[in-house]
Amino acid sequence: MGDLTVTPRPPTDVPRVVLEHPDFYVVHKPALWLTHPVHARVEVPDVVTYMQRETGEPDLSPPHRLDRETSGAQVLSRDTDAARRFYTLFKQHLVGKTYVAIVHGTPPWERRTVDAPLGDVGLGGANRVVIRQGAVPDGRPAVTEFRVLERRAGHALLEAYPRTGRLHQIRAHLSHVGLPMVGDKIYGRDPDVFLEFMQTGQTPELTARLGLGRQALHAARLAFPWDGAQVVAELPLAPDLQAYWDALGS
Repeated sequence: MGDLTVTPRPPTDVPRVVLEHPDFYVVHKPALWLTHPVHARVEVPDVVTYMQRETGEPDLSPPHRLDRETSGAQVLSRDTDAARRFYTLFKQHLVGKTYVAIVHGTPPWERRTVDAPLGDVGLGGANRVVIRQGAVPDGRPAVTEFRVLERRAGHALLEAYPRTGRLHQIRAHLSHVGLPMVGDKIYGRDPDVFLEFMQTGQTPELTARLGLGRQALHAARLAFPWDGAQVVAELPLAPDLQAYWDALGS
């Protein structure tokens, strides 16, 4: 069957606390929200500003960041001491992050580790996007573990566990192994989508070509040690991604 089109939930889907600790929150970051405020041509809602306002805690800060189009689990430290502790945890690679992605294609493997250094591809040839990353010989080490959760109608639902934290790592590695992510404007099947998006924004025609109005990537699980215990936070697949996946089987 052909690809389907499912529109993501609009930005009225607001952040919510899924785990509260005296030192931090784990919140659900909706798709199309920034992690923190940035200066841009148009105003885009961000999780930090929203949660600072909702909680009355001005010291909330993000020790890691999710891309605007990625939904899922986002940590916010509640004070400067917690922020320093998270900085150490991330620097020592003690925070486990598990993502779920929907991709075009059905891999023949069940598990695969992609060990491919990533760096700037450079403008020229088929690449017209300056921020595009790719597997390059002189790139920074990058390792992602993938596991197939399910296959359906020419698509696969994958779990991704990044061992390193490079720019666009999961998306670039999926492109590298020939499994472009559904809705991905930079690493998807159409190399011209991102430039068109920058000129026109997210038009209905663009969404129809992509199948989704955002990249099909969800931060499903966070795990890290804290005060002698292992903290685990899990979030179910975002509704728009679940709807896309469910519709493939109809």
